[in-house]
Amino acid sequence: MSEFISHECGIALVRLKKPLAYYQEKYGTPLWGFQQLFLLMEKQHNRGQDGAGVACVKFDVPPGEPYMFRERNVETNPLDKIFQALLGRYNALVAEGAVHPEFPETAKQKFDFCGELYLGHLRYGTSGGYNLSACHPFFRRSSWPTRNLMLAGNFNLTNTAELNDSLIAIGQHPIFATDTQAILERIGFCLDEEHEQLYRTLKAQSLPGTEISRRINEEVDPARVLRTAAANWDGGYSLVGVLGNGDAFVARDPSGIRPCHWFENDEVVAFASERAPLCTVFELDATQVGEVEPGCAVVMKKAGTVTVERIRAALPKTQCTFERIYFSRGNDADIYRERKALGAGLTDQIWKSIGGDLANSVFSFIPNTAEVAYFGLMSELRFRRRAEVKQTLLDAAKAGRVTEALVDDLILNNWPRAEKLVTKDVKMRTFISQEKSRNNLASLVYDVTYGVVQPADNLVCVDDSIVRGTTLRRSILRILKRLNPKKIIIASTAPQIRYPDCYGIDMSEIGKFVAFEAAISLLKERGQNSIIAEVYNLCRAELKTPAAEPVNHVRRIYEPFTAEEISARITQLVSPKPNGWSGEIEIIFQSIENLHLALPNHTGDWYFTGKYPTPGGYRVVNQAYVNYFEKAEGRSY
Repeated sequence: MSEFISHECGIALVRLKKPLAYYQEKYGTPLWGFQQLFLLMEKQHNRGQDGAGVACVKFDVPPGEPYMFRERNVETNPLDKIFQALLGRYNALVAEGAVHPEFPETAKQKFDFCGELYLGHLRYGTSGGYNLSACHPFFRRSSWPTRNLMLAGNFNLTNTAELNDSLIAIGQHPIFATDTQAILERIGFCLDEEHEQLYRTLKAQSLPGTEISRRINEEVDPARVLRTAAANWDGGYSLVGVLGNGDAFVARDPSGIRPCHWFENDEVVAFASERAPLCTVFELDATQVGEVEPGCAVVMKKAGTVTVERIRAALPKTQCTFERIYFSRGNDADIYRERKALGAGLTDQIWKSIGGDLANSVFSFIPNTAEVAYFGLMSELRFRRRAEVKQTLLDAAKAGRVTEALVDDLILNNWPRAEKLVTKDVKMRTFISQEKSRNNLASLVYDVTYGVVQPADNLVCVDDSIVRGTTLRRSILRILKRLNPKKIIIASTAPQIRYPDCYGIDMSEIGKFVAFEAAISLLKERGQNSIIAEVYNLCRAELKTPAAEPVNHVRRIYEPFTAEEISARITQLVSPKPNGWSGEIEIIFQSIENLHLALPNHTGDWYFTGKYPTPGGYRVVNQAYVNYFEKAEGRSY
């Protein structure tokens, strides 16, 4: 994606199953779990640079001693800063003699982050601001271990306001900050209820206080708490929670929108947003890592039991396609194959656009995450060219016309030409502060390789997706024109993004989407302005009195046009002024059909099709259109 979009966060959890002395003896350090947490987070740093947070829970700590610890940072490179600071404290304790590395009990006593249970979070800010108070994990404190709750997640809820209203209705005073805070308070309330019920039952048995506390720690049921707390959540989520008694849980939304993977062996239970980090950090085969099932929670009791509990009825699985197209790291085997398939899926359109003229076409990609899709495109182009060569040789052989000149021509000519043409200067924007200056200098963020493209060449660049078209308008197309090709073709591995997201990606303002801009432009040009007002009235009515079956009225904006018509108008909208260059520009988008062929197991395509997996999505899209029509800025949920 050549333009920046904030998106899904990253989560990690490491739960040790052996005494710390085991890891000291086998791995040479009592901080093995702490190190594994850092590696899991480092391997997911693509999922968030707006902030990072870690937490540790120590088991069997004497009364009066702290047992839950949290560290957060929202500065530049927050993950590095957190771990450097914590390891600095540990090394200082070792140097002072307060901790002896070969005696784990000294590390557990003196160093806050030597424990049995670790939680980590990497944040992309889509709400709640960028200060420390919005950084996960969130902490709800109590003097009762089972009421202490730390929570982190990769999620957005569409009905936070309703959740806050429900908290007010039971007498709470929620702080209207983020959906994370709303979830924390909701789970916390249900946890309090669970605790109180157990306490009353045990106290009625005339048990002493220490025994009541021990029994509550053993008998509190995180799955039961989550079933009550999550009953009305609408959105996509992967949540990680730890209790002060040593229990932990990881829960996933019933549609499987947000990703979550895990594995267990006799040493550790570990979770991450992506599969590949678990494979790398714990040296696993991909088949050893599973997904948390949608609508389920994996519950880890302090005693060591690990169970998978259903907390919500499963809905049709609609996993986010953007995870596969762009957000997740491409070193996962399945994602790698899928991205190659996405690139290959563009071949027919590109072949038509260049008129099959491989000899005069140069293929490249817009850095860096489109590279794998680019490989898929090149592989398919070469496959087709080989098929052409084979058929030509077979026909020539039958006719007795195989000559050395023919073979040389077939082997040497008209093969796809692959070049690295576009480079991003990652440091460019760090010193630019004012909006006007950023806009004026946007065309310098990328640079190109000169002297490769000839005036008779078509220049094809693969991109992951095109959301707003801003970077194409201000930067990419302007610099590609400097190469003076005959034609510039930008090929998006994703279809046209037409509708807002409300489950994790920061793109809820529909008026900023270039596909929506194109459709509105076509409606106005063809005298169909009445549709624009009609859709507004329908959206307002839907928001006021929702239909029994939720309706996305914004789909009417696109109905009069083919995908090709909208693509053509997008090309016009993003094309810069000629300025002496007389070549042609064409923007190509993946088809919905080829998207589904490439990603057969990830059907969450609401930003392309407008078919949302939850009622909240339909509220958001209709509200987004109302905001656009009324010229109101900001998120639509």
